[in-house]
Amino acid sequence: MPPERLTALPRFTPMLATPGPLPPPAHQESFGFEVKQDGQRAMVYVPGDGTVTLRSRTGADITAAYPELAALGSALDRPAVLDGEIVAFDDQGRSDFELLQSRMGLSGSPSKAALMAQRVPAHLILFDVVFLAARPIAKLPYHERRDVLEGLGLTDAHWSTPASVVGHGTQALEMTKTAGLEGLVAKRLTSVYEPGVRSRAWIKIRHVRTLDVIVGGWVPGHGRLTGLPGALLLGERGEDGLRYAGSVGTGWSDTERETLAELLQAATIDRCPFTEVPPVAGARWVLPRLVGEVRYATRTRAGRLRQPSWHRLRPDLAPEDIT
Repeated sequence: MPPERLTALPRFTPMLATPGPLPPPAHQESFGFEVKQDGQRAMVYVPGDGTVTLRSRTGADITAAYPELAALGSALDRPAVLDGEIVAFDDQGRSDFELLQSRMGLSGSPSKAALMAQRVPAHLILFDVVFLAARPIAKLPYHERRDVLEGLGLTDAHWSTPASVVGHGTQALEMTKTAGLEGLVAKRLTSVYEPGVRSRAWIKIRHVRTLDVIVGGWVPGHGRLTGLPGALLLGERGEDGLRYAGSVGTGWSDTERETLAELLQAATIDRCPFTEVPPVAGARWVLPRLVGEVRYATRTRAGRLRQPSWHRLRPDLAPEDIT
């Protein structure tokens, strides 16, 4: 979309949520709860002339990467700026970031974007409106902006406005866990929209998953971490041996990192213990006898852990105890 068509629309940087716990039951009536999506954040600019522009969190124009969303420009006859998340759904209707990755970065290749739109359809989840018909509404409370957004009736095969549930956060969080979803975002009903701010008025609550893993290797750190592990290479027992499950590089104190360094040095071997050599530069291998516990968000389609964080050593477990 040519830049001149956006002259009447103010630019917004997305407001961000702060990680945190679920508000206590006594305070949940002060929040609206939305399902946390796993996709690409987008500010949506609709001038009211039948066109639309999508901008990423950094402000980059990503419109051409998602041609199936172009018709959204005709769904509103008034200038508007909306906030949402572009997702791709798996076969169970859950947002799958790994699927969406095949759609990202195609703004410079319209023909490939059109082809991928047929293979991996994108869907835009709308959850806020910050400007409408020359009316700046970002300073309205969240619950009023939601009323405005839902009143626009923006529902289609490629976009939707899922409901925000007021109160009942405990039940909503349990529902998302049962459904295999990532979690919730709790938004204070009285909160204004703060462009570019990571606000405590919005809280993202992820389901914490834990897993016992076997360490099969490590990658040395740099700088002040020279000689210490920068990352551990994790494995799970499979029928054919130790399967690579990903790497973890966060979650340790300095003391724990030094303890791990000693244990790793004592277990050094020359051959990779995984069934397939991980594509990790500079890896060093160890006897697969060290067991630890990690926290993680989800898994990739290849079974790798996403966003893992080291939790603790498990000296009470031997590798053969891991199933």
